[in-house]
Amino acid sequence: MEDECNDTYGRIRMYQALTLKQPENVDISSERTGCRIIEEIGISHHPRRKPNGITKADRKTRKSDDLLKRDFHAEEPLKKCVTDITETKASDGKLYVSAVFDCFDSSVVGLAVDTNMKAPLCVQTLENTLNAYPGIRGAIIHSDRGSQYTSQLYRDAVRQYGIQQSMNSAGGRCHDNARCESMWARMKPELLYGRYDTEKMTTEELRTIVCCPSNSIVSFRLYKDLPMVMYPTFPGQRYKKRIY
Repeated sequence: MEDECNDTYGRIRMYQALTLKQPENVDISSERTGCRIIEEIGISHHPRRKPNGITKADRKTRKSDDLLKRDFHAEEPLKKCVTDITETKASDGKLYVSAVFDCFDSSVVGLAVDTNMKAPLCVQTLENTLNAYPGIRGAIIHSDRGSQYTSQLYRDAVRQYGIQQSMNSAGGRCHDNARCESMWARMKPELLYGRYDTEKMTTEELRTIVCCPSNSIVSFRLYKDLPMVMYPTFPGQRYKKRIY
């Protein structure tokens, strides 16, 4: 299993990776048997941190409709996306990471970082996404009801970039943006906490790790063992759909 992050795989993901790669002369047993063996030899990974939401809703502002309604399945890339902010503690403060994930294959299609979590960070994320994938115009981008996403600055950017804004339903239910929460819960332990002592690093050092083009955070995908999708960069461009 030549994979830089397989030391952080849980039982199910390890079994899926083995099944996909099909090592030569290795018989892949049932998932239940595989999970039992993984537990017996002590290589099953158990997350040590629990996800913690940081965005806060502004109850007085106007909200957008929930266009996804917890349906995170997408038949094509750049049609349904989710976005959120997460934080990582550093020795001199916190680094906030804002990302847009494509529901098609959980790829990171847009990223921005800053030492605060104000609305301009989310606007910059949209701009970076559009620069990387102009085909994002017309897509649905779903978020929670945080004040950043209900701000006039963000709404103006959404309108300018031709994006359909979607938000969690009333009541602030975390399941309405479950795909994004699961991506943060998977990404941070695998690519940060399990490899660096982030609280001893400065925010600039963390910024370098997160934003470096060669770093796996930029190219992180939930199904990273599968072939990379060729994303359309302009209307009509062909792409290869991933086989699940």
